[in-house]
Amino acid sequence: MQPNRAPHPAHSRIPLSDWAAAGRQIRYRGHPIFVRSGGDPAAEPLLLIHGFPTASWDWEALWPALTTRYRVYTLDLIGFGLSAKPADYAYSVVDQASLCEAYLMEEGVRTYHVLAHDYGDSVAQELLARRHEPGERPRILSVALLNGGLFPETHRPVLVQKLLLSPMGFLLGKLTSRATLAKNMRKIFGPDSQPDDALIDAFWSLLATNKGQAVMHKLIHYIPERRRHRARWVGALQGQDVPLKLIDGTFDPISGGHMVARY
Repeated sequence: MQPNRAPHPAHSRIPLSDWAAAGRQIRYRGHPIFVRSGGDPAAEPLLLIHGFPTASWDWEALWPALTTRYRVYTLDLIGFGLSAKPADYAYSVVDQASLCEAYLMEEGVRTYHVLAHDYGDSVAQELLARRHEPGERPRILSVALLNGGLFPETHRPVLVQKLLLSPMGFLLGKLTSRATLAKNMRKIFGPDSQPDDALIDAFWSLLATNKGQAVMHKLIHYIPERRRHRARWVGALQGQDVPLKLIDGTFDPISGGHMVARY
């Protein structure tokens, strides 16, 4: 989820409607995926990977600054935001990493930097784990990680995440409303960066698009997936020869100061 985001104005730098209008769609495994790029095409490429349960619009406040230095690429991962949210789909972090690589290859990107958050951290770890594996893929130059469950043993899921993982998860997802989303978001933001109504409205719009509530219980299985792939994904952090940086909001109850201590 979205802890400790910087204070956000009532009127965004890039309204969600403008963000959507400036993007386009690609196809992945037969499904439409929302992507957006910006900045000088000659600049170094930077891939932005968002968190759960929102979308690439999370990066809108940083977009103007990042696009002055990099050629920036981002996307709504499948199941999120403005991308397809098929009900009959095997959602996984591993598949999301393949989606990111497919997008970059379609764009002709050969080398790139990564800035990831939350769920996106696990996607970045899988991308790092592939760095020296066989196959044609763009090559990672550096990775910056924001709050995320880098170590399954330090991840502290909040109640709503536990319920989504339970047999009640399908029903809970379908019953999710703007009010419940707002309540859960406000619990995980920092005390000085609480989301205003405009931000909650945008989050809700992104979640509700293409009936996203109906697949939340499938997307949340990234939590046990982290446990299954712990050796691979933690090993990817330990054994890398590219620069790594961690930037963490310590008030985050899920992956805050306790995760930094483990890192």
